[in-house]
Amino acid sequence: MSNLDRQPDASVCGGRGFVVAEPVRELLSPRHVKLGESTEVRRLLPNLGRRMVGAWAFVDHYGPDDIADEPGMQVPPHPHTGLQTVSWLHDGEVLHRDSTGSLATIRPRELGLMTSGRAISHSEESPKQHARYLHGAQLWVALPGEHRGVEPHFQHHTDLPRVTAPGLSATVILGSLEGAESPGTAYTPIVGADLALAAGTESRLPLDPDFEYAVLSMSGEAHVDGVPVLPGSMLYLGCGRTELPLRAASDAGLMLLGGEPFEEEIVMWWNFIGRSHEEVAQAREEWMNSDRFGEVKGYDGDRLPAPELPPVALKPRGRVR
Repeated sequence: MSNLDRQPDASVCGGRGFVVAEPVRELLSPRHVKLGESTEVRRLLPNLGRRMVGAWAFVDHYGPDDIADEPGMQVPPHPHTGLQTVSWLHDGEVLHRDSTGSLATIRPRELGLMTSGRAISHSEESPKQHARYLHGAQLWVALPGEHRGVEPHFQHHTDLPRVTAPGLSATVILGSLEGAESPGTAYTPIVGADLALAAGTESRLPLDPDFEYAVLSMSGEAHVDGVPVLPGSMLYLGCGRTELPLRAASDAGLMLLGGEPFEEEIVMWWNFIGRSHEEVAQAREEWMNSDRFGEVKGYDGDRLPAPELPPVALKPRGRVR
C-alpha cells in the first residue's frame, strides 16, 4: 500500500484545532492517482480540504477494474514508518509480502493489517492467476507517539464480526461498533466498518458523539444523512453525532471511518509518517542507503526508489489547509 507519486505533497495534519465539533455534511471529491503500472486510484485523504478523520490519515478507493487480461496491482517493495496499513477488498485478491517474512493472499471482506512501527517494507500484487475484477480501498492509520516504535508486524483476519439490522450488514474492520470488536490491533480509539445495504433500506446506525466520522462510497446509490454519496467520493460528518441516517436507492456498499480526533500534529510525506522534517528525511535516507527497512523476499523485481524531498522543510501544522 503505497503512495507512488514521484512528486508527493507533504501533508501536515493532526491536532484538535481544526476538528469540526458539530455534525456537518462536507462532501470530499477525489484526486486521481496512478498506483503502479495499471491501477488508478481515487485519493480521498489527504484532501485539499480535510487531512484526517480520527487517526485515519490516507484513503484510496480503486476499481472495480476489469483486469482479466492485465497484470492488475503491481506495487514493488516500498517502506513505511509511523502507521498501520489496512487492505480492504470487495473484489479480487492482493498478494502481500513484507520484510517480517509475512506472505498472505487477501481476499474480499478479509482484513490485511500491517503495523509498520519503527520500520517495515512490503509489496502488493495481484496473483498471476487472479479474478477478473479488482475493487477495494487502501487506508492508513497514524500511530500515536507512544506506539510509533513498536515492532513491525502483520495480521490477516479472515473472520470478522458483523452487526446486522433489516437491510443492513456491517462488518467491523477495525475498532468496535455496537459492541462488536475487530480482532485487529488498534492503537487509538477508532472504528472502520464495511456497510452493505440492500436496495430500499432505510436505517439509522448508532455512533459515538466523541468521534469524528466520514463515509466512503464503494458502490451503488446511497444517501448518507440525506446527502447522495456517489462511488469514489467521501462525506465528512464531523463530531457530535449519536446516529447516522442511511438510505439505499440500490444495493450499496459504504465504508464508515471514525475515531477520536488525533491529538498530535504529524508530517506525512511519501510513505512515511513522522513528527518533523528531520525524521522524515532520515527515513528516506535510510530506505535508500541502509538496511533499516529489511528485505521483501520473493518479489520479482526491484524495490521502489524514494522521490526527492521538497526544497523546503516539512512542518506539522493542522488538519486542514
